[in-house]
Order: sequence, then structure tokens, then C-alpha cells
Amino acid sequence: MQAKVYLTTLSGVLLSAQFAMAQQITIPVQTAHHAQVLQVTDSKDLNTIYFGEKLANDAEYAMVQSTYRQSGDYTNQLSAAYTPAGSRSLAEPAIAVTHADGNNSLDLRYVNHELTKVDDNVSLLKIRLKDPVYDFEVTLFYKSWFKEDVVEQWSEIRHREKGNVVLHKFASANVHLQAPAYWLTQYHGDWAKEMQPEESRLTHGIKTLDTKLGTRANLFQPSVFMVSLGKPATEDEGTVLYGAVEYSGNFRVDLELDPRDNLRIIAGINNYASDYTLAPDEVFTTPAFLYTFSGSGKGDASRNLHRWARNYKLLDGKGERLTLLNNWESTYFDFNEEKLFALFKDTKALGVDLFLLDDGWFANKYPRNDDHAGLGDWQENKTKLPNGITSLVKQAQADGVKFGIWVEPEMVNPKSELYEKHKDWVIRQPKREEHYFRNQLVLDLSNPQVQEFVFRVIDDLFTKSPDLAYIKWDCNAVIYNAYSAHLKNQSHFFIEYMRGLYKVLERIRKKYPTVPMMLCSGGGGRVDYAALQYFTEFWPSDNTDPLERIFMQWEYSYFYPAISSSNHVTDWGRQPLKFRTDVAMMGKLGFDIVVSKLGENDLKYAQQAVKTYDAVKHIIWQGNQYRLANPREGSVASVLYLDEKQSSGVIFNYLVNNRYDEGSKLPIRLKGLKASGKYKIKEVNLYPGTTSTIDAEKVYSGDFLMKVGFNPDVNSRRTSVVLQIDEV
Repeated sequence: MQAKVYLTTLSGVLLSAQFAMAQQITIPVQTAHHAQVLQVTDSKDLNTIYFGEKLANDAEYAMVQSTYRQSGDYTNQLSAAYTPAGSRSLAEPAIAVTHADGNNSLDLRYVNHELTKVDDNVSLLKIRLKDPVYDFEVTLFYKSWFKEDVVEQWSEIRHREKGNVVLHKFASANVHLQAPAYWLTQYHGDWAKEMQPEESRLTHGIKTLDTKLGTRANLFQPSVFMVSLGKPATEDEGTVLYGAVEYSGNFRVDLELDPRDNLRIIAGINNYASDYTLAPDEVFTTPAFLYTFSGSGKGDASRNLHRWARNYKLLDGKGERLTLLNNWESTYFDFNEEKLFALFKDTKALGVDLFLLDDGWFANKYPRNDDHAGLGDWQENKTKLPNGITSLVKQAQADGVKFGIWVEPEMVNPKSELYEKHKDWVIRQPKREEHYFRNQLVLDLSNPQVQEFVFRVIDDLFTKSPDLAYIKWDCNAVIYNAYSAHLKNQSHFFIEYMRGLYKVLERIRKKYPTVPMMLCSGGGGRVDYAALQYFTEFWPSDNTDPLERIFMQWEYSYFYPAISSSNHVTDWGRQPLKFRTDVAMMGKLGFDIVVSKLGENDLKYAQQAVKTYDAVKHIIWQGNQYRLANPREGSVASVLYLDEKQSSGVIFNYLVNNRYDEGSKLPIRLKGLKASGKYKIKEVNLYPGTTSTIDAEKVYSGDFLMKVGFNPDVNSRRTSVVLQIDEV
């Protein structure tokens, strides 16, 4: 007896498969404001017939394609929901294979689909596709969050052929868009130059965003992007799609403007040097491709994504975060117990929660006194720390603060005991000259022995010091001379490395589910939502110049919520301490300064700033973010964080142009307030001995503040102004 498969119509009515086959099967993926509608043709092809803002009348989706008068589709596959290679398609494929008999063609036809209601907000749709000739199938998954307007898409690939099948390409998603024009916002960068935006109109052909670095994948090309439909979207207007590959290794996104002027987006793992041999009955699961869609501009899209991340994806996204003092810029590698004990007292005096010990605490035969030696030898350095990490944790607790530590467990210096004993654990071509990135190489996480070693690095720290309160996990090198002494099939290497990393992180989180961990990769080299399932926060950049950080944090904020961004006050840049601190408060605050060398007023300011931050941090972390004044478009940057009740908020304002007489000459329009509400605005985080020019007793209507605006009085004497807004 044939199993009964349930389908869903656009109105949400459940139908049996036999009844639905009498009509043309239409399969929606719907959220509160967005719809992607798929349809099965008479020949069982699965196509996209609509992608855009949700229509009020579900029945009208069936009429959409009849309104287009584009040229013909010779293949009947240009709008395919998942395009196979080698049969009818002439476009960029989502999947390409060589079958067990050597045939390179693939055809995928609809078999069935099933919708599961996870809860009132979350739905999971599975669509099964199969080749009519070969016993080869792909299941497409669409997980949707209704209120947040967010969808994750991924695929499962399997077969039951008589022999192995080779996968040459294996995308997570194949999105099809129709619009008069398409504008791509992409990002590029390097160390200390992360998240540099570029916007351009997409023309015919294929635009590829990708990385082949193996680790630290986002160093040059982040895996996030936007596509505006019709015209470039602004903060509050326009139609825009945000896309992100949830994968920490090599990714690839192809954006193809096809002969009919429609846009095809194919995203997933980069198939570079990664042909995958799939055994019968083995399941190959791709990472998720994440997207959100808005018809109301970039701001709406990012707030949806922030809400989704905090509620569903980011580790402990609704929880607390620790403010900290890091020793890196005050000591670098030059420290000992005595120096650290003094820094614990500085941590307490500053008023933050935790002291973080950075690089340089380990290795004895080849002591870690600079970045040329010691990585891989994770025993405490006896000269610097004769009583080990345990004594540091206990002394920090005695001084009233928590203790955290830096690790880089995926890496090894050639000058290390680990390298001498286990050269077979190191990613290196045995017949090639070694090439180093920051004087180090990468350990082979495709090897289960290496996975065990990396897990033990973390586990041993907690076994010795159960009260250890924080981990900063770094990853500074990329993969050169890719080769695994463990793997027989080198084409599997890049994929198996990432599988190994995720296995280790899953194991760590199973044993230590609540310990805060920072995802660091020489800056933002590895931030993505697959990694952020295991980390509470990420390090956007080693460049902590506050003026640079305003621009970087602005761009990161399109995709990641403030609670996930670690922002430290350092000595980079020429701005005063107040400016540096105000900028760092737009996320998870930390300090990397020499507290003992602060002047009296600077210390007093920093201590008060921590208290101010503690009073408003939950609005910054959990509130809705509104970007008010773009630093790339004027002399002032302005960002508002507003609580869900629209009653309390924090507005950060900065001078980003130091030319003569520049400042906030025009009022800045606020957003998100109640039009009928009455509000007071006061300046906070003032430097000792200064007075505010803001009248804290004046009352404004939300209508006035959103239509006319408010002037924070930013100028060369008031380069950073933090305002608190409260409903009367």
C-alpha cells in the first residue's frame, strides 16, 4: 500500500497527494511578508513561479507567470528549483554528478513533498526529487520562521546505484528572481580591513563570490551579500534579499543573469578541489543557505535577521554577556604571574566582569614568547606561570572577577614539540616546501586523532580549572599545500576538515553548554551562522581604531545582531577614551587598555561608562537597531537601539569627518517610535568635568522626532554623543 503523503496548499489546507495530483501541484514557502512559490509541471519538473512580497490573495499566485512576456525557455529549466547538470539545462547547475556507470547526466523530477509544523512559528518543508533513469535522489529542505521572515534551505543527496557516484557540484539552494534589474552589495577585505562594501548592477553572465582558503574563509570575501530588486534599496525603501551561506569553510555563490533577464542564485559549499565520492545509501547533507526578504528596505531585513538570530541561531542569543579586560595590548607576550595578578585588580577597579588572558601562556621546550614558536604545545609555560592556570583562576576569583583564556587549537608552529612528534597530523604536502601564514600551519581535523587532540586542549583546561569562565578561540592561518596524510581521497579534504571542526565544537558544547566563547579568526575571518551556533560572540576585526570600527560595525550590523559583536576599547587610533568607549558600547563591550596608566579623569570616565553600559546593555543587545545616519554619506554616523515596547532607547552619534566646521548641522530623524508617544532625550556617558548641551527636560512627540528629527549637537568639541531616549 502506498504511503500517504500530505501536501499543503497556499491557504494552509491539507490535501492528500492523490487529490492534489488532479490539479497542478503548487508548493508555497511562506512567512509573514514573503512568499516563495514552487510549482510542479505536468512533466514533474519543479519550478519557481514566484519569489517576492506575499500576496493578499493566495489564488493569484497561479496568475503571476501569465503576466510575463519574456523570451521562451528552450530548456524548461531556467526557473528550476534545483538545477541538474548534463541533461536539458544549459545554465549554471546546482548539482552535477558522474553516475556509477560513468554517465554525466542528471534529471530530477518531483516525487512528493511533506510539510511539518514544528511550532506556531516554524515550519519544515521537504520536497523529494528523483532521476527517472538512475536510482538517485535529492531532498530539498525549506525551514521557515514565519514572524522573522527568514528561510533556511539545504539539500540531502543520496543514491542506490551499483557503485559509487561522484558529486562535482552540490549546492544548498537555487533561488530564482524576476525583476527589471538587480543590484548586488558584496563585501571584500583583508586583515584589519574587514567588511568593505561594494555595490554594482548585475549584468549578464555569472558573478561568483567564493573562497578557497579552507579555514578563516571570510578573510578576503565574506559569505554574506544583498541583492536589491529593481533599484538599489535604501535603509527604509526598496526590495532586497539578504543571503548568507551558513558554512565556515570554502563557500561559493553564483549569481547568474540568464538569457531571459532573470536572476539565478546558486549557493553552498565551494566544489573547488572537492569532488565527493558518494557511496550507495550514504547521505550527503549540504550546509544551510539563509535568506530573508523585505519590501521595506535594508533596515527591516536586518531587524528580522537579528531577531531570528537571537531567538533561534546564536548561542545563548537571549542570555547575558561578560564585559572584560584583555591583557593583549598591555603586555603582548611579555607577562608573568605577578603582572597578571596586578591586572586582576585593574579588572576589578574598572568594574568589568572578567579578565581574559591572551596569547603567550603556554609551551616550554619552545616557549611562546612570540608568534614563531609553541603553538600546539598546550602546557602552561613554567617560567611565566609556575603555578599554572589554576592559580590564576583562583586569584582572579579572590579579587572578585572571572577568568578567561585564549586558545588556537587548530594550529601548530613548525617550532613545537607537537610538530616534531606528529608531523602526520599537519596539513602539508610532503614533497613541497612548507609555506606559512603567521609562521604557522593548520592541523588536519579530518583525522579523528586530531579531533580528539583539539577537544582535549579545551577539556583539559576545564578539568584542571572548572571555574574557567570564558574561551577566546582563535584561527589565524589559512590552508596552503592542502593534503591530508589521513585521507585516502584528497578530494574530500576540505569537506572533511569542516566536518571535523564541527564534530569537535559539538562535543565541546555537549559537555560545556553554557561557557561563553568568542569566535576569533584574526578578526572576522570565520564569522557565519553555522559557527555562531557554538559561540556566543565574534571578533569583527583586529583593527580597533574606533573610527574604522564605526564603518565595520555598521556593515556587520546588516547581518549580525549587536549582542554577537565583541567590541574592545584599545589604544588604536587618535581619538579620546570617550570616543573609543562610546563606539565599543555598540555591542558586547570589552577593554584592552593599561588601566594603571589611565589619568584620574579617564579612569573615572571608564568606570562610569561601564555602569552606564550595564544600565542600557539589554536594549543594545535585544532591542531593534535603526541605522539613522550613514557614515559613508555624511559627516555624522548615528545608530538607535530601541526596546520592543518602543519606550526606551540609546542613540550613538559620532563625528566621522574631521574637516573644518563639520558636525550635525541637520537634525537626525529617528525611527521606530510611537508617533503619538511623548519622549525625553538626555545625554549620558559624559566625560568628567563636561556638561551636556542637550536639554533633558524638553518633551517631543514621536511624530516630531521621526518627521523632523533631533540634533545631537555633534561637532569637533563633541565628537561622540550618547543619548538615552525614554517615553514620558
